Amino acid sequence: MFGISPLGWLHTLGSLPAIPLAIYMFARHGRIAPRTTAGKLYFIFMLIGSLTVFVVAHQAASPIIGAVTLCLLVAGYAVGHVTALGRAARYLETIFLSLTAFLLMVPAVSETLRRVPDGHPIVTDLNSPILLGAQAALAVLLVVGLTVQMICLRRERSRPV
Repeated sequence: MFGISPLGWLHTLGSLPAIPLAIYMFARHGRIAPRTTAGKLYFIFMLIGSLTVFVVAHQAASPIIGAVTLCLLVAGYAVGHVTALGRAARYLETIFLSLTAFLLMVPAVSETLRRVPDGHPIVTDLNSPILLGAQAALAVLLVVGLTVQMICLRRERSRPV
């Protein structure tokens, strides 16, 4: 079904729960909150997705995206424990983890458009205007989202306790 191998299904179903978890945390906390239960689950599912991409990827860029995602994921969860960074740690944490969500969504949207509906996908060419438009929309969402997150973090910092 959809031309996906058993390992591909492991990759897809292993990383898929990270999407609603990210959406939930963005709506609830305004960012991916690594020290929440949802944040811990997000880490596990993103780890599954970023590690399994190396065995299922067919596009040349896929292992690079997987490696970058893995590095950002680990950095995003580790940076909050680096006390020497002070307040910058929270900003870096937010940027790194938002980038992981973006790097999850780019191939998720691309693969969905290239596989659905089964046998007659919406997109058959990597240069399709629909695919390029979807990727551009994700990039705009990333820039706007990061900007809003940085403004909100700055406002939190300046609020009296």
